[in-house]
Amino acid sequence: MRSLGHEPIGPACDGEQAIVMARANLPDLYLFDIEMPNVDGLEAATQLADEGLRRPVVVVTGLDDPTLIERSIASGVSAYLTKPVDSRDLDAALALAAARHAEFRSLEAEVDRAQQALEDRKLVERAKGLLMAALNLSEQDAFRRLQQTARERNLRLADVAGRIVEQQSLLDPKRKRQDAH
Repeated sequence: MRSLGHEPIGPACDGEQAIVMARANLPDLYLFDIEMPNVDGLEAATQLADEGLRRPVVVVTGLDDPTLIERSIASGVSAYLTKPVDSRDLDAALALAAARHAEFRSLEAEVDRAQQALEDRKLVERAKGLLMAALNLSEQDAFRRLQQTARERNLRLADVAGRIVEQQSLLDPKRKRQDAH
C-alpha cells in the first residue's frame, strides 16, 4: 500500500477491529478482505456507510463464489479483486474506487440540490396562492410581487415566499374582518 502512495492503518485481526480502526482513524478508503472473522469485509463496509463513514471500498477474496459479487454490489463496493492480487491490479482498483466514490458524492449533491429546488418551488407556489387569495391578484401579479420583494430586499425568492407562508395569518381576509369588529 505504501508503494502505491497510501498509508495503511491495519492490518486488523477481524472485521470488528477493522470497524473500530476506521472509526478512530477516518481513512480515505477501505480495503477489506471479504473473509474476515466475526464481521466480514462486506458487512464492515455496510456498517461504516450506515454510520455516515462512507468511503471508497475495495474488497479482496480468495473465494470463487458468484453470490459475493452480488453482495459486494449491494454493500456499495467500488472494486472487487480476487487473490492473488498484484500491485498493478490493486492500484487500478484503488483508483477506480476513488473515482466511483467521487462520482457518487457528486450525484448525491446533485440530488440534494434538486430536492431543495423542488421544496423552494413548492414554497413559492404556496406563497403565490396566499397572495392571490389575500390581495385578489392574478398568478402572474402575485409572482411579480414576490420577485420584486426579493430584489428590493436582496433575498432569494424562496426566502421571501417562506416569510409570507410563515406570516400567512396576516394575509387571511377572514381574520382582517374579525379584527375590525
